[in-house]
Amino acid sequence: MNETFKVMEERSSVRLYQKDREIPNETLHKILEMAGKAPSAWNLQHWRFIVVTSQEQKEKLFPIAYNQKHVLDASAVVIVLGDTEADKVAAEVFEKAPEEARNILLKNINSAYSQGRAIGEREALKNASLGAMQLMLAAKAAGIDSCPMTGFDHAAIIPALGIPERFIPVMMITLGYADGPAKPTDRFDIDRIVMHEKYEEKN
Repeated sequence: MNETFKVMEERSSVRLYQKDREIPNETLHKILEMAGKAPSAWNLQHWRFIVVTSQEQKEKLFPIAYNQKHVLDASAVVIVLGDTEADKVAAEVFEKAPEEARNILLKNINSAYSQGRAIGEREALKNASLGAMQLMLAAKAAGIDSCPMTGFDHAAIIPALGIPERFIPVMMITLGYADGPAKPTDRFDIDRIVMHEKYEEKN
C-alpha cells in the first residue's frame, strides 16, 4: 500500500493515552511544520496553533473540554485557531508576486473580506480545518496518535488562553501515544457517499 494511504488508513481517534510520555520537541516541531504546509484560500494560511504541554494548562482546559479525560492524559493538546482577518496578511503573502498579479489578487481578497466578519469566520473555519487535518496526518506519520475535538466551551477557551478577537477557536486536538488500540469505527461505503455529475438521493 502507498505510504500516504497507509497513514490515512491507520489514523483513528484515540482517547486513551500513555500518561506522562512526552513527544520529543523536534517531532512536535516537525508535525506543526507539516501542518503549516496545508492548502488555504489565496494561501492566506488562516491557521494558528496553541500548543499546550504543561499539566497546569491541561487542567485548565479539562473543564472547558467538558471533562474529557484524554485532555489530561495526552502528551500535548493543540488548539487550532482560525484567522477571521486573514486579509491583513495578504500583502506579505504576495510580496514577491509580479506587480500586476499582486494587485489583482489583493483587490479580490479585499473585496471578499469587505463583506463583513461572517465571511472572515467562514473562511477561518474552512481553511483552519484543512490545517487541522494535515496536522493529524503528519502526527500519525510520525508515530503520534490524535483525536480532534469540537465539543468544548468555545466562549470559555477564549479568555482562558488569551485569544484575541481576531481569531476563533476551531477545534482542539489531543496528541500522544495510544494506550491500546483505538475503538474501531465503521464508515459508509463509497457508493453511499459518492455521486456523479449531480446530487443523488441515497440511503
